[in-house]
Formats: sequence, C-alpha cells, structure tokens
Amino acid sequence: MAKNLYRAFLNLLPPRDLQIAEVIAVDGDLATLQLVGGGVVTARGAATPGQKVFVRDGLIEAQAPDLPIVTVEV
Repeated sequence: MAKNLYRAFLNLLPPRDLQIAEVIAVDGDLATLQLVGGGVVTARGAATPGQKVFVRDGLIEAQAPDLPIVTVEV
C-alpha cells in the first residue's frame, strides 16, 4: 500500500495555534492584523478594519467575539 510521505511528515508536526487579532487595515483580500500579544501579521480573508478575527497560518478563519481580553502569565 502506497503512502503519501508528505502527508505523513505533516502529521508529525504540531497543529498551528488559533490566535485572536484585530484588523488594522485591509487591501483587497489581504488584511494587516494586530495580534493580542503585540505582533503584526498579514492574512488572507474577508474582514473590515476594527473587527476582531480568528487567524491561523496566514488565513482569517472567522470573526471573533468582541469581548475584553485578559492575559495571565504563569
């Protein structure tokens, strides 16, 4: 039975984290996002400035609820 070696390799890697970000700017299908932790990334997807979104691996997955964010360090 033949296996897809690339798929087997990808299964070894940990899944990417789902992050919350606020949309800073939009240029067509590309959005500039401010992450909760302070970083700035670009991602593909539909969004409007000021909106909070869920982003993973350079792709906007969904709109996030507009709730206060609390960061706790352990």
